[in-house]
Amino acid sequence: MSAAALAASSNVVAKPKSGRPLRILVLGGTKFLGVHIVELALQHGHSVTLFNRGKTNAGIFPQLVHLKGDRDAQLDSLKGKHWDAVIDDSGYYPRHVRLSAELLAPNVQRYIFISTISVYASFANPNTEDSPVGKLADETIEKMDGGAYGPLKALCEKAAEKAMPGRVAVVRPGLIVGPRDPTDRFTYWPARAALGGEMVTPDQPSDRVQFIDARDLAAFVLRLVERKTVGTFNATSPPGVFTIGDVVSASIAAANAMAKPTLSPRPVWVPADFLAKQKIQPWSDMPVWVPAAGEYAGFADASVTRALREGLTIRPVQPTVNDTLAWHLQRPAEERAKLGAGLTPEREKALLDAWRAASGNGH
Repeated sequence: MSAAALAASSNVVAKPKSGRPLRILVLGGTKFLGVHIVELALQHGHSVTLFNRGKTNAGIFPQLVHLKGDRDAQLDSLKGKHWDAVIDDSGYYPRHVRLSAELLAPNVQRYIFISTISVYASFANPNTEDSPVGKLADETIEKMDGGAYGPLKALCEKAAEKAMPGRVAVVRPGLIVGPRDPTDRFTYWPARAALGGEMVTPDQPSDRVQFIDARDLAAFVLRLVERKTVGTFNATSPPGVFTIGDVVSASIAAANAMAKPTLSPRPVWVPADFLAKQKIQPWSDMPVWVPAAGEYAGFADASVTRALREGLTIRPVQPTVNDTLAWHLQRPAEERAKLGAGLTPEREKALLDAWRAASGNGH
């Protein structure tokens, strides 16, 4: 199958929405998830307004109203205006969320806050939406140091609900993946496969992973908006649906079809304990994957039952990988050459050499 045909086969067409068009304000909207949300909302016939600093992808969506401002108390452009719903995909500090939610509360019906599955206090066991969230000794900090990201997002959730009680939907995504992802945490696998040759892969193909295509997340967020749904929802793939082997196999298939490397990519599965001895970090050096043991034993088993009941759908892994690789291959050369996650070629070679020496055959 040609690269074009492979990419085309993964296209997912949004179903037309029913009901009246809504007026939606997106706080952000010009980067990754926000772009997918805006594109889908426009496909559904809604009227979308963007509020941001005008610095990221400034030329995107020229047909829309862009309100310029900053989450840090520069909200004048929002005053006195009315929307049916607000989608907040750029709130990281509770003070910022409180300021926007309190200002908008009199003039909007619903507030949808994009949080994170990282809010939970522990990942030793599978989490549901009712599991305890992480806490900070100082809730006023505004730095993403150490483990502050999840607890700060949990405080953002509380700030939104306090400002608009009974009118908030909180979405807690797992790893968000797909085209436009600036982190490369998923892109690494199809990008690495496209280079060909032996590639280090973590532990065992059967190790479970969870993630969500940004377009599936956008569809779920918009569904909550259109149905006026409130509550808190984990949003990622159901436990056990995907494995790291699925991600690697799909990446190799896409790479062979699109990039056609001289040497076909071949996974070398290296045990978790050996990776740890070589100081290879799960999630960052080996993206998507975390060993199912110890304090992270339940990391890839978060419950999404509640979201599935509300209509969350998850596409197969191959279309996501296809589209991610097609997007990656069109990026500027410097972005393709230096990814934000995964092993550098030099470090991967050293690891492969060490594994061959330790195992005798490299397999």
